[in-house]
Amino acid sequence: MATLKYWLWLTTRAGLRTGEAAALAQRFGGAERVYFADRAEFDLLRLPRGLKESLADKDLGITDKILEQCDRLNIRLLTMQDAEYPERLRQIREPPALLYVKGKPMRVDEAVTVAVVGARRASDYGCRVAADLTGRLSRAGVVLVSGIAQGIDSAGLRGALRAGGRVISVLGGGIDVVWPPSSAGLFADIGVIGTLVSEYPPGTPTEGWHFPIRNRILAGLAQGVVVVEAGKRSGALITARLALEENRDVFAVPGPVDAIRSAGANALIQSGAKMVCDAEDVLEDYRQVYPDRLRRERESAALVRRSGPRRPKPVSPPEKLEETDKRIDKEPESAYSTLQNDTTPVTQEETALLAAMNGESLCPDELVERTRLSASQVLSALTLLQVRGAVLAVRGNRFRAAEQGKA
Repeated sequence: MATLKYWLWLTTRAGLRTGEAAALAQRFGGAERVYFADRAEFDLLRLPRGLKESLADKDLGITDKILEQCDRLNIRLLTMQDAEYPERLRQIREPPALLYVKGKPMRVDEAVTVAVVGARRASDYGCRVAADLTGRLSRAGVVLVSGIAQGIDSAGLRGALRAGGRVISVLGGGIDVVWPPSSAGLFADIGVIGTLVSEYPPGTPTEGWHFPIRNRILAGLAQGVVVVEAGKRSGALITARLALEENRDVFAVPGPVDAIRSAGANALIQSGAKMVCDAEDVLEDYRQVYPDRLRRERESAALVRRSGPRRPKPVSPPEKLEETDKRIDKEPESAYSTLQNDTTPVTQEETALLAAMNGESLCPDELVERTRLSASQVLSALTLLQVRGAVLAVRGNRFRAAEQGKA
């Protein structure tokens, strides 16, 4: 605690530029040594006059106030010297000297971590793709990093949480400042079952200019960044650029060529970013490098089955699959379930989806229109029906009911 107050003092100096607190701590050998340095030592450095004046102010009153706030709000503080501080983040060009954290430990160094980012004013297509992508990545064991804004960020976080995944949300203000208000529910959920992260003290308002600075943390925590939907001047492109500078992987989801929201993502693909049409396009880049950190879809499906009220009875797989079918379990020795053999109760949502399909292959939007269910209800029910073998995914992000006895 004694050392922590010096880190708090250092990171709250007026006039600090991004990464400057970490650079000063490294130069002097720690925040405590910066605190006890005299004015003459700062004069040897090319620092702005205002910053030198701030460093000469040794009052620790603000640190006590912040510590009290963090204790009251159950917020932990991580300095660059702490073991929990991610090594991956410590290695970026301008690492944050101190982080405010609420929720679960991050532990990103021992996991495959992917950031999914995109437009705030996202289309239904973008939100649907983001939720499906993060859900599948989460079921494979990937840790999701994102912001918490409306649009792609929120859709991606909800998709990962529905899949039982680990999520980290990096904020542009204090952890106790809910922004945008529409994400209040996500703030509450992630603060308990995920991780909220900020480099700003409690009570710091969310400012627009914070986000480009915040984005270096998003890119730094992740091994890869997926841009789902972004215009030519989107903040998501800043994250992608920062990721490239830190030697991270960059992926992009293609969109309509005439859609303004997809212009940035499409441009990334033209510039060499890997095109993502399915979660496997991301996972295949990490399976060989981290074979023990990722699950196959067959293993993910088995985990979901075991979490249900009852385990479906297996049946033998069919001798031949349609070429357009894309199943949850791809290995030929895998067993599949049908509604005929499955004793798990079918929900009203699942029944409505199966009735709406009526032998047709439909996309989620069409199912939302026919059933009058919400998009989240449709996506959740589709996932469970696929796991149980009652629904098959076919090309074009469309789904059809499996024939009885031919799941």
